[in-house]
Amino acid sequence: MNISNPAAARASDRLRPLRYLWRVPVLLVLVLLALPLGALVALLPQGVRRPGTRPLADWIVCGWSRALLRGAFGLQLVRRGTPPDGPVLLVANHVSWLDIELLHSQRAACFVAKAEIARWPLIGWLAARAGTIFHRRGHPASLSAVMAVMLQRLREGRAVAVFPEGGIKHVAGGITRVRTFHARVFQCALDAAAPVQPVALVYRREGRAFEAAGFLEHESFLANALRLLGERPFTAEVHFLPPPAVPADAGRRALAEAARAAIAASLEERA
Repeated sequence: MNISNPAAARASDRLRPLRYLWRVPVLLVLVLLALPLGALVALLPQGVRRPGTRPLADWIVCGWSRALLRGAFGLQLVRRGTPPDGPVLLVANHVSWLDIELLHSQRAACFVAKAEIARWPLIGWLAARAGTIFHRRGHPASLSAVMAVMLQRLREGRAVAVFPEGGIKHVAGGITRVRTFHARVFQCALDAAAPVQPVALVYRREGRAFEAAGFLEHESFLANALRLLGERPFTAEVHFLPPPAVPADAGRRALAEAARAAIAASLEERA
């Protein structure tokens, strides 16, 4: 897509209407399934597992997320590395609202997300059912409460996922550019003695970064979702990187900078 003139790019894509013909029904089926599955995930104790595998609730979340990305949006999913078991703080760069479902497709986690997401159609409801921790930006009391919940979830043996950049970038800023990580969110990993797992997320089409996976200027969530629903297939890559080799006594800032550097280097290598 031509970022400078997205309307012209959409008009030149003659197959876009046909994609809606099969993707919209798939999305509607997944929406209908999401209601009972979301309720089931909220009710299932974490101790209930599929035989010899991860918790059943996590398996449901991962399966539904993969179906959404592949079936409704036509994404090709590529994973490098292995998502860890047990308690872990997953930290990733933030490109699109798809990032949440992309990470969920590989490892169910309790996300820390802006409070506005709770009001997004379907995604907000599903996020709440999956244990998302909502944060009101600019409210110190909210962040303190979020940190307490993050620590509790890690001590319960669950995965917690955050986007330490603090928000989604506009595509004009370059979706492969990683901004400064907020270090405070790393404190809960230190307090819980849980590992930190950097995760590099990148969307590609024809071997190049697909900038239009992010939000265009003045684009709402609904407009973005509708646009992506009709896009030509593109690839979503999840790269699980080695935990930063930072001594525990080095502090959260050193841990944040090491995690950011690892993700930035991974994205640069694959640019």
